Amino acid sequence: MDGVRALVEVMDRLRSPGGCPWDARQTHRSLVEYLVEEAYETVEAIEADDRDGLREELGDLLLQVVFHARIAEEDPEDPWGLDEVARGIADKLIARHPHVFAGEEADSAELVERRWHERKAVEKGRSSVTDGIPDSLPALLWSAKLLARSEGLGAQIPRAEEGRDIVGGLIDESELGDLLLGVVAAARARGWDAEAAVRQAARRHRERIRAIEGR
Repeated sequence: MDGVRALVEVMDRLRSPGGCPWDARQTHRSLVEYLVEEAYETVEAIEADDRDGLREELGDLLLQVVFHARIAEEDPEDPWGLDEVARGIADKLIARHPHVFAGEEADSAELVERRWHERKAVEKGRSSVTDGIPDSLPALLWSAKLLARSEGLGAQIPRAEEGRDIVGGLIDESELGDLLLGVVAAARARGWDAEAAVRQAARRHRERIRAIEGR
């Protein structure tokens, strides 16, 4: 872990007196835009099968983690740092993988995923499968997570049959991408915001899911 230690030392130097004025004035909130940007650039490297680029972007993401942890260390009332962050996620992984660390049986990835969400819901006191999905996610990703979490609940999806018929006639994901791009273009021509429209539809579906759970 010499590389991680070196990064921590560099960040300590940047944030300390005599270091970098720009780095010294940053806060958790001011760094949000960079965290989001680096996450998207990492996705871009993965989708481009750019391994060298991925290594670089993962480094940029790691910098964000170290940066935020360093800022948290400076809190006068509740300081914590990178070690607490790492220990916390390690403990969480152990607790949520009893089939690896505690002898529980799990013979499929689907079962593992379902139990993961069940344990997470108990840990965080969640009452709905939709809890914990950030509203700030891009609309398509948010919709996909809502649908994945609610499989088996029987929540009706408007125009689902029409969607299946359309997708059923496509050859591959590239055609799906072209179709979605065409829909965005058509919506834009009418002055509609496709992102906002999908987000609103996802919110309506979330309410349908919660209504079923309430019953």
